[in-house]
Amino acid sequence: MPADAVLFIGYGGPTAPDEIRPYLQNVAKGRPIPPERLEEVAHHYELIGGRSPYNDACVRLMCATEARLRELGRPLPCALGLRNWSPYLRDAVETLWRGGRRRAVGVILAPHRCEASWERYQQDVREAQEASEVVKGRLEVRYPRAWHDDPLLLEAMAQRIEASVPWSRGAWPAEVPLVLTAHSIPTGMAAECAYVNELLATAGGVADLLGAGRWSLAYQSRSGPPRQPWLEPDINDVLRAQAAEGVREVVVAPVGFLSDHVEVLYDLDVEARATSEGLGMALHRGGTVEDHPLFAELLAQRIVEASDAGEVSNEQ
Repeated sequence: MPADAVLFIGYGGPTAPDEIRPYLQNVAKGRPIPPERLEEVAHHYELIGGRSPYNDACVRLMCATEARLRELGRPLPCALGLRNWSPYLRDAVETLWRGGRRRAVGVILAPHRCEASWERYQQDVREAQEASEVVKGRLEVRYPRAWHDDPLLLEAMAQRIEASVPWSRGAWPAEVPLVLTAHSIPTGMAAECAYVNELLATAGGVADLLGAGRWSLAYQSRSGPPRQPWLEPDINDVLRAQAAEGVREVVVAPVGFLSDHVEVLYDLDVEARATSEGLGMALHRGGTVEDHPLFAELLAQRIVEASDAGEVSNEQ
């Protein structure tokens, strides 16, 4: 049977200064994260204004997708559930269940698949259902196919970057590199999934649309024990290497992220920009896709497809 609801699934973020540390405690629950590291991240939030725009961006995207579904003649009620802050996933699945919904399409708000993203979010949904005395694991959730290389996503990303730089596509200066970034993960995790290949497909597709002949993929937001190997090169190391080659202007765009939040606003707009300024290099930061109409169109199409498939899909 077709789905009767949509569950948007995201990470979550604090929406006010007094929420920062409780939120970080949620993130750290069950993980051996030193308190000093949490204080460091709390300071990052304070530097970007004491809140994250992530939750608001998720709501805007959900509303845009919901509106597009209505235009397609497939109106479906949507609910947002977050892993680490309100509205929590448990609340979202209970809202759908109490509203008489029994079959949802789960839209994971992460463009690239790895154990820490799609697999973990699917597990979060299962745990939220089992923890609910109302739902008790009975809500069927089916997931769309991977969409990291869909032409609509690539075009939306290219347009966001194009709107952030002084050049139009097809006229990209040969001397200006395009550096496309994503969240680093442990190399052991990366070896077991399609994460890097999917990132390369996204980055290469966006660079081709823009006509940027000189492009590379870099990583940001590394965490974990210093001795544990994570994906490289780090964006700051890339900037230093480019400056050593004589580069004086660079475009950095976080294609591994769908919206601005602390890992974009601090790691790129504060830390990477400080690196580039110290090197005497101008940095243009490309925008994230957020609620771009083409992205909402993509999600609406995949929701309809997953709904009509009529079965649970845990494709990884």
